[in-house]
Amino acid sequence: MNRINLIALGVRNIADSLAFYKAIGFQASVVGTDEEPVIVFFRNQGSKLELFPLELLAKDINEENPPTVTDGKSFPGFTLAYNAKSVEEVDDIFKRLIETGAEIAKTPRETSWGGYGGYFKDIDGYYWEVAYGPDWEFDETDMLVIN
Repeated sequence: MNRINLIALGVRNIADSLAFYKAIGFQASVVGTDEEPVIVFFRNQGSKLELFPLELLAKDINEENPPTVTDGKSFPGFTLAYNAKSVEEVDDIFKRLIETGAEIAKTPRETSWGGYGGYFKDIDGYYWEVAYGPDWEFDETDMLVIN
């Protein structure tokens, strides 16, 4: 087992989350309609991102004793990341995030490891890092090569 195919985000309002992700550039495959989605998969490169109703995701884990749903303001203990190919790409993404009203947690800046990036929160409180590293390499499918 050496692959992640799908990352599922439990979301409080799947229609609003779908609209948010589409506004920042994700292309969606929707089960149901945009107005009443049942489940959403994004057609991004590499691992796929999924939106699923939060309470149903918790019940999918354990129907009799589902895990506690956080308040959406606490740090969930993980981040998602988009690896950019240039400083300009990071800035372009943050410009789009600001235009869509996303909450910027950390404006893009030089990092302690020699890169450039920042963080934003989606409408359910999930933190995303958008970063560029000058030594990063990408494969033919635009996935970050990590040796």
